[in-house]
Amino acid sequence: MKRNLVIALLATLLVASLSAFAMAEQVTLRYFMWDPEFQQMEAELIRGFEAENPNIKVEMTALDPTNFWPRLAAMAAAGELPDVFSMSTGYIDTWARDGLLLNIQHLVDRDLDLDNYFYNVFAEDRFPNKETSDMYAIPYAWVGSVLFYNQDMFDAAGLEYPNDDWTWDDFQKAALALTIQSNPNRAPEQYGFWWYGRYSHVEPWVYANGGRILNENKTRIAIDDKAKEALQFLADLTNVHGVSMAHRDMAGMRQQDLFPLQQAAMWVDGSWMVDHVRTVAGDSFRWGIANVPKGPSLEPGEERSYYWPDSVGIAATTKHEDEAWAFIQYLIGANRPVETYMPGKVPIYRDIAYSEEWLQKDQQPGNMELILALGDTPVRTTFNMGWSEWRGYASTGGAGMNGELDAVTNGQQTVEEAIEKITRDGNAVLERYYPEP
Repeated sequence: MKRNLVIALLATLLVASLSAFAMAEQVTLRYFMWDPEFQQMEAELIRGFEAENPNIKVEMTALDPTNFWPRLAAMAAAGELPDVFSMSTGYIDTWARDGLLLNIQHLVDRDLDLDNYFYNVFAEDRFPNKETSDMYAIPYAWVGSVLFYNQDMFDAAGLEYPNDDWTWDDFQKAALALTIQSNPNRAPEQYGFWWYGRYSHVEPWVYANGGRILNENKTRIAIDDKAKEALQFLADLTNVHGVSMAHRDMAGMRQQDLFPLQQAAMWVDGSWMVDHVRTVAGDSFRWGIANVPKGPSLEPGEERSYYWPDSVGIAATTKHEDEAWAFIQYLIGANRPVETYMPGKVPIYRDIAYSEEWLQKDQQPGNMELILALGDTPVRTTFNMGWSEWRGYASTGGAGMNGELDAVTNGQQTVEEAIEKITRDGNAVLERYYPEP
């Protein structure tokens, strides 16, 4: 009798201990993301992850970018960061420097088959050196700059479409032919091109010419001769050849609307604008995308593309590193629905990017694979600590490099004068972030 009681007691204790162990293994991850538009699809993705990982629950908060960064910064200051959160190329260096992001290099090395991903895009999530240092976030998507062009306008002008053999001279001749100005005392009814000081308008031309805006360590403004040549080329398109609108003349218009509303025949901007052009233009005209033409000073081996990722990171303070990493692998891999990527935003997972669903060859521009090819070339960007301040991000017509180049298009200063101010003021910003160049 006593023996049976002992066995029953031991069995009860075993069941209780197993239950306690199971309860202890239950983990809740907090996940913050910055795109409420895709909240429902993200929630479905989370349910799939939880089904495969029943011991992990994910609590998601979706905020628009305007509220996302102030909220996340406040949480960081309070030591209450979520386990997993969206991370921007413009912030990763600062957050990695401040010890807010987990170094995930050992996890990447251990678990990922790099052939499945656009591995070159990983570079922008390294710190401090973008080529050799460890990763502090990992992309789930990326975008690059491309040349949008109006095929109907090219046909009307009797021009061949842009191709990879185009030179800057070819581009300029086409822009001149595409500019229509019936009254020399008035603005053109149709511009051949459109640009202003925006980062995704300018940097692609600099890198297409083998130029640099920053020094090799990305700690100081150091605009070299090839970059100056690119900036002068753009300035002359506006001020000498009259094929692009001055910044002051776009008052009351959104820059992203000039091309889809057929006020400009060509335009260089980020590939995510594919979605915007489809929405605004509809089927009102035929259009395509091409690579930014190579500059006259580009030398073999200097080829660089301008692209950057949207990423996810893990808080350095997380108590659930393995579970957070398992969730991230699910977010960036084959399980993610193609519908969560807006047209022109490229999945980091190759199989999804090359799928018929993402390429959408039955819709304009019909050659989305051109964007994918960018990700297989080396990358160069200007993103660093202090970037939004010295670059003048979201401050058109006023601050930073953006504002100084806008003034060039307005004829208010020369390229040389702009470069002098960009260098002086930009380095004053960067010296606060990088005391040593």
